[in-house]
Formats: sequence, C-alpha cells, structure tokens
Amino acid sequence: MAIKITDACINCGACEPECPNTAIYEGGMPWSMEEGTSVKGDFELMSGQKVSSDKNLNPLSEEFYYISPDKCTECKGFHEEPQCAAVCPVDCCVPNESIVESETKLLEKQKKLHV
Repeated sequence: MAIKITDACINCGACEPECPNTAIYEGGMPWSMEEGTSVKGDFELMSGQKVSSDKNLNPLSEEFYYISPDKCTECKGFHEEPQCAAVCPVDCCVPNESIVESETKLLEKQKKLHV
C-alpha cells in the first residue's frame, strides 16, 4: 500500500529528501515519473493513463506535501521502513488504505523505476 500525507502536514519538508523514489512533492508543485528515477519514454500510470515520463503532471495537493502513489514503493528495495514516516515530526505519513499493494508488487515497481 502506498504512503500518503495527511492534512496534519506542517509543510516542514523533512520527508522530501528522504524518498529514494523522489515521490514526494511540495504542495502545488507538478510531478513527473522521470524525476529521480531511470524511467524514460512512455509510462503507464496506475490509473491506466499513458504519459510521457518527462511530462509534468498536476499536483495531487495544492496545500500540503504529497506523495505520488505511482512512484511510492514504501521504500521497499531500499530501506526496512518508509523513510518519510520515520522522519515526520507530526506522524502524518501514513498508509494509503485505498491503494493496497503486496510487497512483491512494490518490489516490482521499485525495479521498474530504477532499472
């Protein structure tokens, strides 16, 4: 299951540099699949939408830091636990119950992002 940032976020930014997938963005900032990954060319998002990996996509939040679920692997393949949650001073990096992925699926995603 991907991690999400709740509206309890104080916008401190502690989580952003800890993400090995560059899946965390400041509120209002666009995101792309290519940034911080080895993904190039066309990429199919979890929604089934196909986008160019370098295309800037709309922010998922205008107010708070957010995590792109298409890039979040819960740090599988890098760390024992999600690093965003480990450093968050207000514990607002929590599992996203609406996006459940097995450890196998998360590791497959990690390999796809970092060929």
